[in-house]
This record gives sequence, structure tokens and C-alpha cells, in this order.
Amino acid sequence: MSDGQRADARRNYARILAVAEEEVAAHGSGASLEQIARTANVGSATVRRHFPTRRALLEAVSANRIAALCARAAELTGEEDSRKALLTWLDEVVVYCVSARGLAAALSYDGPTQENSCSAAIEDAGEPLLRRAARDGAVPPEATVAELITLIVGIVLATEHHPDPAAQADRLFRLAVAGLSPGT
Repeated sequence: MSDGQRADARRNYARILAVAEEEVAAHGSGASLEQIARTANVGSATVRRHFPTRRALLEAVSANRIAALCARAAELTGEEDSRKALLTWLDEVVVYCVSARGLAAALSYDGPTQENSCSAAIEDAGEPLLRRAARDGAVPPEATVAELITLIVGIVLATEHHPDPAAQADRLFRLAVAGLSPGT
């Protein structure tokens, strides 16, 4: 939010964002923009002025979570076991995505013309972890953070309606890490 905005615009933005965080937590990425506007006591045009797309709203709602995941990646970069550091971080991304409804959608790939600040931040943060693990032979050298995040997003979105989404997402993540043919 620009500091050049009027005070009422800044208040509206803060109120919309607070309501959006609650709605996304309750209803996931499909939270109603109209309900957000009603609850925030603003018009739907005001919501769209601040958040022109659903992705913009999800990115704003997820900003603090993304920052925490980026900080955690930086913390883990100095760990001795590069594979364990990478897997710890990826596991934390899974846990965050399951617990923070809407985060997986904010990280999802929408095509080459879509700019995605959440994905870009996560990719930048995870790159040092992945490069160290690849250098140590723990992961294939051609693997990318974007591919790993796509895998996580798929797992989280596929399990979000499961009776125990956290346990199922964890199980699928562990299966992906182990591979279908262990020891080959």
C-alpha cells in the first residue's frame, strides 16, 4: 500500500485485508470477494481497486506466511546435512500450505504471463537449499524449486477435502520423497 494513499484508503485496505485473512482461513482460496466486501463494510469496487485479481488478494493474505518460510529457508541454508535441510524446509512448506488455506493456491502456477510474487519469493528462498543438496548429490541437479513447489501445491490441493488433510498431505509428501521404487 502506497504511503501516498489517503487515510481512508489505507484504513479500507487494512480492513479488507483483515477480513480477507479470516475468510480465506475459513473458506480457502474460493472465499467470496462479495462477502469480504460486505464484512469489511466497503463496496465490491473498493475491494477490486485494492486487489484487482483473486491472486493479488491471496498474495497479500499470504505475505506474512511467505516471509516466514523465506526466513526459515535462510536459517536452514547453513545446516550441515543439505538433504535434511531441504526436506525440513519443504516439509514446513507443506505444513504451512495445509494449515493456511489459500496459500497453495497463491503458490500455484497460472501460466508464463502471470507474475506471482509468492512463488518468486519462495523460489528465491529455496534456491540455495536446493543447489547445496544438488551439489551434494542428494537431489538430481536438474531439479528446480518451482518443480518442488508445484509438487507440494498438487499434494495440498489434492488433500484439502480429505478428513485429515494434514496427515494425508504429509503421507503423500513422504511417498514422493521416498519414491515409488526405493533402492533403485
